[in-house]
Amino acid sequence: MHKNDFVRQLQTPGGSMKIRQALNLDYMLTGILITLCAISLLVIYSAGGQSTLYVKRQLVFILAGFVVMGLVAQFPPRVWERWAFLLYIAGIASLAAVLFVGVEINGAQRWLNLGFTRLQPSEFMKICVPLMIASYIAKNAIPPTFKHVVLAVLLIFLPVFLVIQQPDLGTAILICASGFFVLFLAGLKRSYLISAFVLALAALPSLWFFVMRDYQKQRVLTLLNPQQDKLGAGWNIIQSTTAIGSGGWSGKGWTKGTQSQLNFLPESHTDFIIAVLAEEFGLVGVLALCGLYLLLIGRCLFIGLNATSMFGRLIAGSIAFTLFIFIFVNLSMVSGILPVVGAPLPLISYGGTALMTLFVGFGILMSVAGDSKKR
Repeated sequence: MHKNDFVRQLQTPGGSMKIRQALNLDYMLTGILITLCAISLLVIYSAGGQSTLYVKRQLVFILAGFVVMGLVAQFPPRVWERWAFLLYIAGIASLAAVLFVGVEINGAQRWLNLGFTRLQPSEFMKICVPLMIASYIAKNAIPPTFKHVVLAVLLIFLPVFLVIQQPDLGTAILICASGFFVLFLAGLKRSYLISAFVLALAALPSLWFFVMRDYQKQRVLTLLNPQQDKLGAGWNIIQSTTAIGSGGWSGKGWTKGTQSQLNFLPESHTDFIIAVLAEEFGLVGVLALCGLYLLLIGRCLFIGLNATSMFGRLIAGSIAFTLFIFIFVNLSMVSGILPVVGAPLPLISYGGTALMTLFVGFGILMSVAGDSKKR
């Protein structure tokens, strides 16, 4: 196309719409993401002691994330369906590499040192696993037969097993949930769901005695009675609930929170960042953030409902439900409803790998949305 023709197309009615469709851009989804990222930078600035160090790094992560999202959106869903197996194998290989040459931090070996940065492969499995399961199920019977369900479960539990070895039980549970959401959306029989629930309950004693480490057991016991070790295991929950409660209805004001500014709140810019927001912006700020999350999840579900392929419906629905679980786990963890498992708050907490994984997922969603509009 000649440059003048391109300019005329932009100036004609519907020209900008054609450009947006050509780029597979979903403006509602993009607008929500920009708003959430702006909130993230504000809260990280306050949680980081009003230093711009974390803000600058997070801004770089955000800009890189939007670029990655735009690139991912340009590939139609059938490409991701075709690449799902290769991405899954690459993810399994990287998880295996972590066990041998991974970087150990605070007693956990979860990262690969790439020289210029550290990579946490388990985060990318939150996308690779549902992609793999959606690709496998979409190519076979819907609803899945017993044979397909068994193979899908094996595909889910292989990365889960490797992540547990790091150890990272929280991420392993989230990876497991992301895969099972695909099976659920594919029309899993009620008898299979009931059997899975019964088996999960039966496996709890084995999980406690043979899988969970001592510090993980201590987290569960601390949840039941955080006051038993106020200055040790119970410190995180006590300080986070204190920060949330002290915020009241409207909060103390931006950068005026006491728990975070005086360094009483641990991991204030990562896992416990919602406590900072609650203390400084109060219940109104938390409800506003939850409202944005509901809009985001609703948009994801809308894209899934309008998808023209079974793969698109399965992966879009899985991303939406998995995002809900991520949010629910973090909010419940910080407020003392669930044990502390080290799960960041999506799009708000500081961090590169987790944020990039989310943007890859949103790029796939835009790919599904763009394919639906074209068809």
